[in-house]
Amino acid sequence: MQSNYQKLEDVIGCKWSVSVLIAIRDGVIRPSALERHIEGISRKVLTERLRKLTAYGLLEKQTFPEVPPRTEYALTATGKKLIKIIQQIHSLDSELDAESRNDGEY
Repeated sequence: MQSNYQKLEDVIGCKWSVSVLIAIRDGVIRPSALERHIEGISRKVLTERLRKLTAYGLLEKQTFPEVPPRTEYALTATGKKLIKIIQQIHSLDSELDAESRNDGEY
């Protein structure tokens, strides 16, 4: 059984997971659209990431009984909380970059 930290590392440590979460936050909710939207991701990796993010409770999957079937993903409440944390980390990273550039100037 994975610890909570291992799950977090699996999500945050994977560039594809963060890209998928951000794309879904931005309204790209269907697998085929996600595949086109996220440059460089393969269908296999996207499918695996969607499964894991759903299993971890960060995404919810809705399948519509149409022909052909339509599937859409949405962030769960926990997924939305994680997106806020990812945004904070991004802001901190930008601040650190700016500080390191300023430290080199005399």
